[in-house]
Amino acid sequence: MNVPLHVQTFFPLLMKEVDEVLGCFNEGVRRLLQLHLASGIQKCLLQLRYGPHARNHNYMIIEGQKLVSYIYMNALAIRKILKKYDKIHLSRTGRMFKNKLQKMHSGLLQSPWLIELIALHLNLEKDGMTPETSQKFRCNFEMSKPTITCTLSDSVAIELDLTCCICLEMVFDPVSLGCGHVFCNSCACSAASVPTVEGLKAADYGAKCPLCRQVRVYEDAVHLTELGTLIRMRCKDYWEERLQRERIERIQQAKKHWDQQCRAALGI
Repeated sequence: MNVPLHVQTFFPLLMKEVDEVLGCFNEGVRRLLQLHLASGIQKCLLQLRYGPHARNHNYMIIEGQKLVSYIYMNALAIRKILKKYDKIHLSRTGRMFKNKLQKMHSGLLQSPWLIELIALHLNLEKDGMTPETSQKFRCNFEMSKPTITCTLSDSVAIELDLTCCICLEMVFDPVSLGCGHVFCNSCACSAASVPTVEGLKAADYGAKCPLCRQVRVYEDAVHLTELGTLIRMRCKDYWEERLQRERIERIQQAKKHWDQQCRAALGI
C-alpha cells in the first residue's frame, strides 16, 4: 500500500520538531542547574560565559518561567495540530502516526528536566522569591498524593505526582527513567533486577519500565538531584526514616554482591 505524500513528509518533520523542542528545553534546564550548583573555578567560568547576572536568583527564576511556558505552549500546539489532522485525514496510517506523536507530546510534559526545574524554583524560595513567584511553584507533601505544581495562569497548571508506583510512598533518592516515569532509586533497581550498588546503568537493555513496560529506558535514567534536595529539606523526618531503611538494605545488598563477585573470581 502506498503511503500518501503528506504522511511521508509532514509527520517525520513534525517528529523532528518535537525532538528539537524537547532538546532545547532540556538543555536550558541543564544550564540553569549548572549555574545554580556551580562553585569555585566553574562558577567564575560560567559568569564569564553568561555574565555576572547569571547567578542571580531572580534571573534564574525568570528564565525558568520562560522555559516552562515554552514547553507548555509547544505541547499545546502539537495537540492542536494532531486534532486538526485527525479531522481532515482519517486514514489508518494517519492514526498510527497520531498515536506515536501523542506519546511524544505527553513526553514534553513528562520530561525529568521539568520536574527538576520546578524543584529548583522551590529550593530557591528561601533565597528571595517574591510572593507572586512562589504562587507559581508549589509542593504538597502533606496529603496521600504528594505533588509539585507549576501554575501558568488562572486556568492552567502542571501537576506532577511524586508517588513511587512500586513502594507507593513518596519517591526517595528519585530517578526518572527514559520514558519519564519517576521512581525511588532502590525501587527502580529492584524492578530492573540489579543491585543498588551497581546502579541503573547496569540494567539489561531488555529491562522494562514497571509502569509503561517500555524497554531500554534504564540507560537514559536521570538522577533528580534538585527534587531529592527538595524532599530532604521539606520532609526531614520522612527522609531520615527512609535513609535508615535504605542504609540497612544497601549494606545487605553490597555484602551479597561482593560475596558473589569473590566466588566468581575464585571459581567457587
